[in-house]
Amino acid sequence: MLAARTGAAGSQISEDSSKFRKQSGLSSGGKDRSPKKAPENVKDSSLSPSGQSQLRARQLALLREVEMNWYLKLCELSSEHTTAHTTGMPHRNLGKSGLRVSCLGLGTWVTFGGQISDEVAERLMTIAYESGVNLFDTAEVYAAGKAEVILGSIIKKKGWRRSSLVITTKLYWGGKAETERGLSRKHIIEEIVRAMTHVINQGMAMYWGTSRWSAMEIMEAYSVARQFNMIPPVCEQAEYHLFQREKVEVQLPELYHKIGVGAMTWSPLACGIISGKYGNGVPESSRASLKCYQWLKERIVSEEGRKQQNKLKDLSPIAERLGCTLPQLAVAWCLRNEGVSSVLLGSSTPEQLIENLGAIQVLPKMTSHVVNEIDNILRNKPYSKKDYRS
Repeated sequence: MLAARTGAAGSQISEDSSKFRKQSGLSSGGKDRSPKKAPENVKDSSLSPSGQSQLRARQLALLREVEMNWYLKLCELSSEHTTAHTTGMPHRNLGKSGLRVSCLGLGTWVTFGGQISDEVAERLMTIAYESGVNLFDTAEVYAAGKAEVILGSIIKKKGWRRSSLVITTKLYWGGKAETERGLSRKHIIEEIVRAMTHVINQGMAMYWGTSRWSAMEIMEAYSVARQFNMIPPVCEQAEYHLFQREKVEVQLPELYHKIGVGAMTWSPLACGIISGKYGNGVPESSRASLKCYQWLKERIVSEEGRKQQNKLKDLSPIAERLGCTLPQLAVAWCLRNEGVSSVLLGSSTPEQLIENLGAIQVLPKMTSHVVNEIDNILRNKPYSKKDYRS
């Protein structure tokens, strides 16, 4: 999958963080040859909007089970042969497309080609792959292109089937020359929608999405695609964590129900803020201590940052009661949102990745009561005027 990014905004975080994150995205995944026909929506006036949503969710789950059983029977296989069965990793549709992605993916921002060695990168990818992760995210700007090269080299070395993987990369910040960055045809082979359609038609990617686009920009891209018989985006990459909720919980659900755009979220631990490592300041070995991440350090030591650390301390008893760590609770909290197709993890050590992957075991414990407890501590639940599930 390829992602196309938009230009930089005007804040310090936008100049640094957005420089790496605000792009548009194209993804290359395996083709889905299973039956595509879905059951018609069943509406029962006696059901509440939430009840109707749960009914549709059960119908879709049943449909996926029927499709899987049909495919396994066709190939003379059993459910024991599926990745989800052997690893326990749930998979979800990317938006309303037929592409199935692991609900946890591995990102390469900062780490591959920069913070970690190639050997550690290979170890991280191996752990993720063997845990059922099929989604790996990178970008042309990560480590000046090294992250893409390292990721590709590892896949080749391990001999993993390309059809079993979904690789997402992002475009916008390329080289230093004016013609080496942006979303022009010169850089990505015509302007955004037409370019992405061309890339897909040429077989260079199978889907495309956006990263850090506004809801209005995504809707405009969709409208242009439909007007000129081109291919629309299928997902938006957005920041989503305990302290960043508005876009994913209010804006993207509308786009999902109207045009089928799904959410692929990043930074579930808020660049490490939720990891607990910054409870007593900024450790020397942490990301926030690096010169190029001065903006992160300023965020942590600010008054708002101190308030966030206090809230994390209040959340710790909930994590202890559920038998998990605070990072696992935070990742599971992101996954409890059914509108999220996949959460991208960023890890610099095998131990850290294994811990974060453990959030899968916490997900079933994220009951409405637990979620309400968390909301009462955070006190930042965004308000939506309309329930788009109905």
